Amino acid sequence: MNIAHWLERTAHIAGDAPALMHGDDLLADYASFHARAASLAAGLSARGLSKGGRVALCAANTPDYLVAMFGVWIAGGVIVPINAKLHPKEVAFILHDSGATQIFADAALRESLAAQTPLPIVCLDNPDFATLTAGPPGAVTPRDADDLAWLFYTSGTTGRPKGVQITHGMLMATSLCYPVDVDPVSAKDAALYAAPMSHGAGLYAPIHVRMGARHIVPRSGVFDPGEVLALSQAHGPTSMFMAPTMLRRLTDAARAAKSPGHGIKTIVYGGGPMYRADIEEAVACFGPRFVQIYGQGECPMAITALSRADIADRRHPRWRERLASVGRAQSAVTLAIMDAQGQPLPLGQTGEVMVRGAPVMPGYWNNPNATAATLIDGWLKTGDLGHLDADGYLTLVDRSKDVIISGGTNIYPREIEEVLLTHPSVHAVAVVGRPSPAWGEEVVAFIVPAPGATPDPVTLDAHLLNALARFKRPKAYIPIADLPRNNYGKVLKTTLREMLSG
Repeated sequence: MNIAHWLERTAHIAGDAPALMHGDDLLADYASFHARAASLAAGLSARGLSKGGRVALCAANTPDYLVAMFGVWIAGGVIVPINAKLHPKEVAFILHDSGATQIFADAALRESLAAQTPLPIVCLDNPDFATLTAGPPGAVTPRDADDLAWLFYTSGTTGRPKGVQITHGMLMATSLCYPVDVDPVSAKDAALYAAPMSHGAGLYAPIHVRMGARHIVPRSGVFDPGEVLALSQAHGPTSMFMAPTMLRRLTDAARAAKSPGHGIKTIVYGGGPMYRADIEEAVACFGPRFVQIYGQGECPMAITALSRADIADRRHPRWRERLASVGRAQSAVTLAIMDAQGQPLPLGQTGEVMVRGAPVMPGYWNNPNATAATLIDGWLKTGDLGHLDADGYLTLVDRSKDVIISGGTNIYPREIEEVLLTHPSVHAVAVVGRPSPAWGEEVVAFIVPAPGATPDPVTLDAHLLNALARFKRPKAYIPIADLPRNNYGKVLKTTLREMLSG
């Protein structure tokens, strides 16, 4: 079934329900949202878009992003979401590799995009788009569960990004896991798009469309903590997806403004490691409003979830361990921890996290070698190392490529980072390995100081020794103004390693 049927159904059931908001302004109810998307579909079909044709969407967050998404789906096409902050050459690679035939973009990006590609560009904030969405409507094109809906390119931190094929069936499985495993959704709710819609935030749009919730896009089009707090207070209950770095900034802003976050219903966080100290502070500031999800492009948003109750509970004897986990398997997947030979490991032992189920990709776009290396007998090799406990909670130890092997012993950077972040002089930290003639690798910590603080290596060593073995202490603490991150907020440890070798 075409995921766009969900918009059609909601428009029939609750056409006068508020749908699209730009800041405080209501732009469309569900009837007009559907009418515009269906008109766009007809216009795209008239311009030659056929079943499976790819349409790139390179824009900052805007209500018309959702109109474009559903319009392409109604026409039977495939969305290729591109982060608007990518370098033009990165965008050019995605356009070429995906075989996109046309582009929706911001007017501000037209010139740079036109310099990279001859493809036709329609700007969302332009009369051309308004014209396309005002004509006769098209009908929803039938699509099967295995048909491609969303071609998502990985962030490419270790080379060229790969196109993850996300099907209509995958989107439905991910969407239906949301109210079961993450957070119930009702027509009274609002999805607030604080994170880029080209990533996880956009993947949560379909379930909120199906349930008839409002969709609020901040006027700024970017993440502004003050704007998020104000919109939530005015139009709550709001739910939103955030990367851990965004949640850290929101907590800091709320504390500075003495705001309890009125109107915020749920913040779903994921997309990178959330350190225990940060989520403890967020819960202390906002209360029990958080759910953690663990997923990756190859199994989007749907591997595990750590519930609101688990995050807020302080009575369980192992609450700290559970808070450091990423929760339990979501309803549509099966988890396993396997060794290097692909054999299951006992509970408590660390190995590679493997997942299978309806939300797992069928493979990478035009990349059979990468597909064969990543999908083994139906299991997705996540590249993450972790262990399961007897209650099914998954704790991630690190990315397999980030493990430091010193003197033949595995050292996991994340456990060092967790401890360092509890020291008041440390605002942010990233731990990597650097070559050592004596040990193979040695531990190095890049430290972003807390405001007004000057972290002292002797003090940090003593702090670590209260929690970790002596051999895990960094051989060097390197102060840095900020950690390098990609366009999705993930720390680029490859860049830090290059700084050490430069």
